[in-house]
Amino acid sequence: FQYLKRFDQGCDLDMFCYEALSVEGSPAECLQLFLLHCGIVDPSWAELRNFTWFLNIQLRDCEASVFCNPDFVQDTLKGF
Repeated sequence: FQYLKRFDQGCDLDMFCYEALSVEGSPAECLQLFLLHCGIVDPSWAELRNFTWFLNIQLRDCEASVFCNPDFVQDTLKGF
């Protein structure tokens, strides 16, 4: 949710890192963003769960990768 919210606001996500246990927005806002970005017109709860699970894994791996670390790559992969 934190990434999708900032993405919709046009923020630079290269320097953002997920903050565990922090709460942002309401459950309704969270669900609205998931519905907007999941790519399915009328998703089931299982499809929403799979979307959020997959996105979470991808973003966690991205944050852990040295190749996505802005301090390591500096400006060579801006916006990647």
